[in-house]
Amino acid sequence: MRSFFGYISLAFLTLVSPVSSQEIVLGLSKDKIGITALFDGSDILIFGAVKHGETLGKDTPLEVAITVASPLAPVTVRRKEKRLGIWVNVDSVTVDLAPNFYAVATTGSFSEVVSKVEDLRYKISVPQMIRLVGAPVAVDDPTVFAEAVSRIRENLGLYQTLPNAVVLQDDTLFSSSVRLPANLVEGEYTARIFLTRSGKVIATHQTSIDVRKVGIGRWLYNLAHEHPVYYGLMSLAIAIFAGWAAAAVFRLVRGG
Repeated sequence: MRSFFGYISLAFLTLVSPVSSQEIVLGLSKDKIGITALFDGSDILIFGAVKHGETLGKDTPLEVAITVASPLAPVTVRRKEKRLGIWVNVDSVTVDLAPNFYAVATTGSFSEVVSKVEDLRYKISVPQMIRLVGAPVAVDDPTVFAEAVSRIRENLGLYQTLPNAVVLQDDTLFSSSVRLPANLVEGEYTARIFLTRSGKVIATHQTSIDVRKVGIGRWLYNLAHEHPVYYGLMSLAIAIFAGWAAAAVFRLVRGG
């Protein structure tokens, strides 16, 4: 393990970008992810080193928070109620911006690593990443809808809060692994690193991860969005052929 961290610190010293009395050297096991027809998820190793300046501040321990987020997009959330025996939509709220995927890993519990003030400032926790600016007057508590987005996506593995998932050695070398699920959306994902002391952010660093469909998945995606008529005709032809083939097999089995 020590040799691994030593390799990290030597390999990435040329990538350092100053941010304060501490500087972050960052590396990713992969910065491009291809979504194929058989894609079942991917693990990303995020690792790096902290180059200390003149003021080390070793009276309090250094902590690290790492986030990985997909592009932000609006989300419409609806609430259903059962009326006359039928479930119907009664309220809806559009969450202005929320990531489809978001993971936050920390060296300890989140409340110990990042204070509430710093979380509000840098938008680090899952709730802070869900931006609900306004809501219809008829909706009494719009925050319930934002909480529903968080709850549903946590159950799907799309939102992850990972305490104690960042390994920090000698206040210098850190690493963490984040699991990206199979149901990813395309786009430029953002990885952010925050160094903190006593809950206060003292340095940050940011990089990007490109997530794209490749192979036949890319071709079908482009066909559906650029030539929807052809895509619809092809889907219809495949459905007709599948129905005919199933009927033929059924007749063959019955005849046998």
